[in-house]
Amino acid sequence: MKLKHLLIFAFFTIVVSSCSKNAGDNFTFTPPPVVDTVGSGSATPPATVTPGSDAPPLSGDNSNLLFGNPSGAGTSVVNDKDNFLINTGYYVESYNSTKLEPNWVSWHLDATNTTNVTKRLDNFAAYAGLAAWGFTAVQSNSYSPATTYGFDRGHNCPSADRTSSIAANTATFFMINMIPQAPNNNQQTWGNLEDYLRGLTATGYEIYIVMGSYGTGGTGSQGAMNKIGTLGINVPSNVWKIALILPVGDGDITRVTASTRLICVNTPNINSINSNWKLYITSLADIEAKTGYKLLSQLPQSVHDALATKVDSGI
Repeated sequence: MKLKHLLIFAFFTIVVSSCSKNAGDNFTFTPPPVVDTVGSGSATPPATVTPGSDAPPLSGDNSNLLFGNPSGAGTSVVNDKDNFLINTGYYVESYNSTKLEPNWVSWHLDATNTTNVTKRLDNFAAYAGLAAWGFTAVQSNSYSPATTYGFDRGHNCPSADRTSSIAANTATFFMINMIPQAPNNNQQTWGNLEDYLRGLTATGYEIYIVMGSYGTGGTGSQGAMNKIGTLGINVPSNVWKIALILPVGDGDITRVTASTRLICVNTPNINSINSNWKLYITSLADIEAKTGYKLLSQLPQSVHDALATKVDSGI
């Protein structure tokens, strides 16, 4: 594991104003505040961040896409508009400009990411970078009111996985990191899985994580819906995650074998879900079949295939 992280830069290059909070933290806002006609109140101004030295490196060990680009996401605003590669510095994702949500988000997690330099900021904001590509931006209040739609702004990369700086935590609150997620799925089932994985990093492990969603139609606190808000944000039917778990070390790809622990979970996006994430453990092969993605594609084929059929015990 490389402990020295490289300084990387946000995609959005027009800096209107900046505010330094901690060493290495710069985040910018594009005034004036954008009034969101979806729901009530005014949206938080769109934002982006300039990652600090706590951000994962662009390549090599600890990089967010070390084990591959699951959907072959690209950067053509014409050809890749529904599979658009965005690197915020603190996670990498495939963004779907039609569904107005990520297809998947990929990140590396170890104890250096969860140092509690900052608390949970709750500074939800549209991602300013979308304007440069001509994509519609989901606003911070586009899921409101909850009494109408009944879905949480569900993180892909969790806030608690990025507490090493204000910039790191801010990045997790970009709306490009959110999906409409049933409250009990988000707060209970998914929250319990996230806590479990962070607990592993406190005992000497590092984890490569990919989370995503697929389908249309979920059931929140206000019943079943396919889309929410006047923007028509897609409500996914399923929410999934894979977590490749290694002891902290170097040469991460070469250290993965057929016996490496891999947790794969696929949950229905419903509010009646059981809080025990272990009930939804599945195989890599199952998630690949449901999504059409090639996960962990940088592994040797024989290792990938051996891992693909394994089903973790959850212990």
